[in-house]
Amino acid sequence: MVLILSYLTLFFYSLAILLIFFYSLAQLNLLINYLQSKKSTLQLEKFNFSNPDEIPLVTIQLPIYNEKYVVQRLIDNIVLMDYPKGKLEIQVLDDSTDDSVLQTINLVNKYADQGIDIKHITRQIRTGYKAGALKEGLLTAKGEFIAIFDADFMPQKDWLFKTIPSFKDPKVGVVQTRWGHLNRNYSVLTRIQAFALDAHFTLEQTGRNSKQHCINFNGTAGIWRKSCIIDAGNWESDTLTEDLDLSYRAQLKNWKFVYLEDVETPAELPAIISAARSQQFRWNKGGAENFKKMASKVIHSKTITAKTKFHGILHLLNSSMFLAIFAMSILSVPMLFVKNYFDHIKLFFDIMTFFIITSVIFFTCYWFTFKNIQGSGFKNFLKYVGLFFTFYSIAMGFSFQNSIAVLEGFIGKKSEFVRTPKFNIETLKEKWKDNIYMSRKISKNTIVEGLLIFYFLFGLYSGFKLNDYALYPFHLMLLFGYSYVFVQSVKSN
Repeated sequence: MVLILSYLTLFFYSLAILLIFFYSLAQLNLLINYLQSKKSTLQLEKFNFSNPDEIPLVTIQLPIYNEKYVVQRLIDNIVLMDYPKGKLEIQVLDDSTDDSVLQTINLVNKYADQGIDIKHITRQIRTGYKAGALKEGLLTAKGEFIAIFDADFMPQKDWLFKTIPSFKDPKVGVVQTRWGHLNRNYSVLTRIQAFALDAHFTLEQTGRNSKQHCINFNGTAGIWRKSCIIDAGNWESDTLTEDLDLSYRAQLKNWKFVYLEDVETPAELPAIISAARSQQFRWNKGGAENFKKMASKVIHSKTITAKTKFHGILHLLNSSMFLAIFAMSILSVPMLFVKNYFDHIKLFFDIMTFFIITSVIFFTCYWFTFKNIQGSGFKNFLKYVGLFFTFYSIAMGFSFQNSIAVLEGFIGKKSEFVRTPKFNIETLKEKWKDNIYMSRKISKNTIVEGLLIFYFLFGLYSGFKLNDYALYPFHLMLLFGYSYVFVQSVKSN
């Protein structure tokens, strides 16, 4: 019986490592695509904005829900957008249930009185959350193109002039821009979030888009052609990531997506771990829901290539990698005993080499994306090394919660769209604890993460007793990652 359990442990441990390894190979392929794209001189045909007849009508949608700390900053920024007044409409899609509604109405009325085409739109029933609000606004939107900004984004004045021209090709359905980070250096948490998002918005988005593989509209800081939204089936709220869902439906209908890496749209990162946790949970559960919904359609599509299908499936499986990471982490402790008590299994333990190779691949990929934004040089490389291992450790510390999110997505457990609380952290500074939208409860997941700290302490102790230090670096990173997540989660309540 013990031998059977040992073989099962070895099998699932090896499977998890191999899945992560193959995922890293796909990332390496995206890195090659990304580097090749830098040498490309491909130029898109663009609207000529010196000709007033070529300047299309644009609607900006601002979906908000209880955003009292950032709504004024948002609207004050959007009304400064440099675009012909007669060609721009602003919709404030307000689903708020608190007193921020009055604040928003006053702001909208103030700017409407100044001649700005801005409307405050509310719904009686908040069906479909953000997707429902966007769909409702679309019914009355005058624009041929629909730009969308979440409440924490602050686009530059010339943002529309940098993005709208790319729609000259009638087959272009979406233009997406790169997220910037207003509070990148606020804390360790914001630095690692920026680190991960920078990789997505350089390596992944450019790497896929440069080869016409499927990419995703990121929910904000992008523009849709209105006819593309309608043709793809409009916004649907059966997943928590409606942006990923509509993106795939549109691309499977042969709409082109354009990603503009050089156009940065600044936003505020979740500065408190409870806010980051809720965002991570929604993104990862929504990713699993979209895999269930779209994987078969991608595989059986007759409009995309086999390689695009391969990258599409891995893209939809992004969040599922946390399941593999968590399984590998948990099984690594019993693997110490399996390795040291069954000599004939020791040979198979060399599969751990794949994890080392995987780490090297990720290290290489993330370095290219880091230096593209932060710059190269020896000092920046040293900074990168520290940031990479901090990110790697804390990402593993999030793997339990994110695995729960993925499992809920796969089994079809429904949950509310939990918004990420916004703080306007640069203004509030240490007063963030007064934010009325923060969750004050310590979740069951946090309690389990506290127990996992002791589990990996036991792993370190076992390695010491067995005189086997092969997994020491891995268990030290897990110990640090779960400790950080647990302590910060308790402190933020």
